Amino acid sequence: MAAQHHDLAHGATVRPLIPIQAAPDRWGSMNSFDVDAPLSLDAAVTPRQPRAAVPSQHAAADYPRPALPVTPVLSLASLRRGGARRVPSILDAGQLRLVTSGRIAIALALREMGIGPGARVLLPAYHCASMVEPVIWCGAEPVFYRIRPDASVDLDDVAAKLDADARLLMVTNYFGFPQQLHSIRAFCDGHGLRLLEDCAHSFLGEHQGRPLGSFGDYAIASSMKFFPMYEGGCLVSARHDLAGVKLASAGSGFEAKVLLSTLEEAFAYRRLPLLKALCSLPLRAKNLLWNRIKARHAGTGAALAPDSSDGGFGFDPAWLHMRSSYCARLLLKLVSRERMAALRRRHYQRIADAVAGLPGCRPLFAALPDGVCPWVFPLLVDAPEPVFDALKRAAVPVIRFGEYLWPGVDATVCPVSVDLSRRVLQFPCHQELRETELAWMIAQITSVLRQPRKPT
Repeated sequence: MAAQHHDLAHGATVRPLIPIQAAPDRWGSMNSFDVDAPLSLDAAVTPRQPRAAVPSQHAAADYPRPALPVTPVLSLASLRRGGARRVPSILDAGQLRLVTSGRIAIALALREMGIGPGARVLLPAYHCASMVEPVIWCGAEPVFYRIRPDASVDLDDVAAKLDADARLLMVTNYFGFPQQLHSIRAFCDGHGLRLLEDCAHSFLGEHQGRPLGSFGDYAIASSMKFFPMYEGGCLVSARHDLAGVKLASAGSGFEAKVLLSTLEEAFAYRRLPLLKALCSLPLRAKNLLWNRIKARHAGTGAALAPDSSDGGFGFDPAWLHMRSSYCARLLLKLVSRERMAALRRRHYQRIADAVAGLPGCRPLFAALPDGVCPWVFPLLVDAPEPVFDALKRAAVPVIRFGEYLWPGVDATVCPVSVDLSRRVLQFPCHQELRETELAWMIAQITSVLRQPRKPT
């Protein structure tokens, strides 16, 4: 595998790639189920979270754990029905394979399309590392194209980067908002490109009457961003047969870890209190069994769950042929899409109304169109670092998708991507936020934003 990354806009060789398994040290550990320490229900549990970025001048340990869940956590409310209208999702888009993460689904899609050494894959310059690592793994060359200030694909820049080796265009529906997918599909058909639709932010939703995920040759999604589960992703194709994608169980240790981690995450945020009390003794007994499992895996290098489940960006091909857990697959069936979409839209709009007119910020998207089910609320901030620091110190959950761009992706490649990676702060709007939690978060956000600051 090539050990260097190329500035593909200018042809210059830049610093080496970060290792496939690496994640920046300053992100800090977000593991809710530490295999090196038994769980104590009498102690504070550190819940799993996406790698909410920490500016380089601050360590993750400087901040308290978020006062409310960054991602959905399981509760009795998770199982409520909601709404008569069926909400479209990527599950409706075509043939389906349920895997452990979106990045594994990307790798499977690349394999199905025969992408390998000598091929060039066009990726958005605004991205996270987990989108790039499967491309490096398969031996292809990533080519980063520009996006516009509204996060739409710059097809003129894509066209300028095409050559005989360009095989695939990957597009991302950022934060749940669809790209101009009909135009992009027509562009790919006209240039002989395959299209990979990245629905990691858009598990639910539709565009011009079609479910998201149905426009690409292949599409991927990350179910654990939308459902109260510890792991989960999917590969979908509306155009190709997935019969050749064979998946197997990852084993009883994986199944147990997923179930227990899902429950522990809920317990950490005061959900399912009766079940927590009932599980107290079994979980203590579990620690004895868990030590035996760890001893059996000691020195083998085997992980009981993928890095993605604990917020890391690493790509481990050992999970390429593993199917999603029974727990995650069951929750996909039991959790109401209608309730999820309705509450996410309602919470998103509550945040949008609260920040409207506040100084030094604006929503990345001016409106919430029909058919959009947001992943988070993205806010463009003029002074992101002091605002981020103040919010994190107040225990407000903040996510920064794309803060760490791939080496060599700088303002010469795409100034808009660099600006968005620095200035867009994202806040949860998921369906498992309680009214009191949402109101508290909004009050903290508006209080911090009202404080006068100079743009940075």
